[in-house]
Amino acid sequence: MIITVYGKQMNVRDSLRQMITEKLSKFDRFFDDDTEATVTCRTRRGVKIIEITVSYGGTIFRSEEESDTFRTALDRAMETFERQIRKNRTRLAKRIRQGAFPAAEDPEDEYEEEPEFRIRSKTYPIKPMSPEEAILQMNLLEHAFYVFRSADTEKTCVVYRRNDGGYGLIIPED
Repeated sequence: MIITVYGKQMNVRDSLRQMITEKLSKFDRFFDDDTEATVTCRTRRGVKIIEITVSYGGTIFRSEEESDTFRTALDRAMETFERQIRKNRTRLAKRIRQGAFPAAEDPEDEYEEEPEFRIRSKTYPIKPMSPEEAILQMNLLEHAFYVFRSADTEKTCVVYRRNDGGYGLIIPED
């Protein structure tokens, strides 16, 4: 796995960079050598935050955790990351490296696999609007995200509420 460590508005110490690399190498058995992992370290109001993103075979794995120290945040992010993989192991077995999951599961495996997805469909007309209008509509509906067609580009976009209280906009790439 190719691991890139960034510091957002900070410099990442070599000791932290080495610790991240060592801990992420644990997941080499799941991914090929050319898989890219990006780790972003940042501090917000005294809280240390680590975000791990791994892109492999069209699937994106992401974990973000915060704590009072980078070490604790990293440990929590690694646990979350591993839980995501184990919880969806059957579905992921088709997408990630062959042999990553042994045929006979560990009897002490504490992760219960997620049941079949229950999908509820909903249809509604999508009208062109600005991201600001979409955010207003999302807030009125009390949803965490809202799909809309951009009045400027005519692309289908998504606005969503971020954990930090702000908003995000997803624009599809051509």
